Amino acid sequence: MNIGLTGGIATGKSTVARMLVERGAALVDADRIAREIVEPGQAALAQIAERFGAAVLHEDGTLNRRLLGSIVFADPEERKALEAITHPAIRALMRDRIAALEADRPDRLVVADIPLLYESGLQHLYEGIMVTYIPRDMQRARLIERDALTPEEADKRIGAQMDIELKRQMADYVIDNSGTLADTEAQLDRFWTSLHSGSVQP
Repeated sequence: MNIGLTGGIATGKSTVARMLVERGAALVDADRIAREIVEPGQAALAQIAERFGAAVLHEDGTLNRRLLGSIVFADPEERKALEAITHPAIRALMRDRIAALEADRPDRLVVADIPLLYESGLQHLYEGIMVTYIPRDMQRARLIERDALTPEEADKRIGAQMDIELKRQMADYVIDNSGTLADTEAQLDRFWTSLHSGSVQP
């Protein structure tokens, strides 16, 4: 079985991913793959340099993330142009990794960690969707503390994603991460037990 793991910014998705791996799941991380596809020698990096100019590369040929970020976050059209290059490459590599993991160990849960899963319309690619959830006011407070943001900056980042309450409603499995780590562990223990007893179905 495979599931897509998502949530909102600062809802603890990385913590839940780690806990699933500790229980035996295999993890395919979209953020990590996004970094892989823009390494020197990769087709996506060449396409980025062609579209945005050689200035977005450092002298050693690696991507100047800061400069590229300043371009795409200032102009929605430029961001769309970047996504048109990177998103297909990310999806293709994720599909390959998931298929390889499933072929290697058909009995193992494969978790695809995708921050913008719903926003990208990818939920149909997975047998189930797990959402890490905390109420929006807690999400805002955690984001301000974690990233040292102003309230306005935090609101802007949260507002750029689908509302966490809507994601919660759409999910097949919800992990409420607003309590203690022990509370989150207990929820994942129940999920894991149900998964292996056959009561969790894709």
